[in-house]
Amino acid sequence: MKLVIPAVVFAMIWAAVTGSLSPLNVILGFLLGLLALWLIRRDFAGNRTAFRPLRLLALAALFVKELALSAWRVAVLVASPRMALRPGIFAFPLTVDRDIEITLLANLITLTPGTLSVDVSDDRRFLYVHALDCSDPVATRRDIADGFERKILEALR
Repeated sequence: MKLVIPAVVFAMIWAAVTGSLSPLNVILGFLLGLLALWLIRRDFAGNRTAFRPLRLLALAALFVKELALSAWRVAVLVASPRMALRPGIFAFPLTVDRDIEITLLANLITLTPGTLSVDVSDDRRFLYVHALDCSDPVATRRDIADGFERKILEALR
């Protein structure tokens, strides 16, 4: 029963993405949603994560804000006559420890212009991040920890 509501949501998303609201297409979306939920069931087994829609919305709003700011910074860097780029890779110490949290953080970092998640250490304590402007890696680490990582912890714990 717990899977029915998320599967229905996935079915509606499937119908919206495919552009067809036919009954067969909605049923296909529902079945694909059930399959997806079944595949990731072990990631959520035993974890009683509270559903916090407002905190998830705050995380999405932070991402949109960071996306706009980063896109502007990258555009200014690229458009300047002297591209004073200082690219580099730094290790970001992870506070998040569950697979879903690490994956979400890595994806949010990668989707933000100017940064790219490269790898997670074998002990899952560090996320390696490539930054287009790595002139101040301490400030970048602080921005990630105070921004995305904090919002992920608030939304998923």
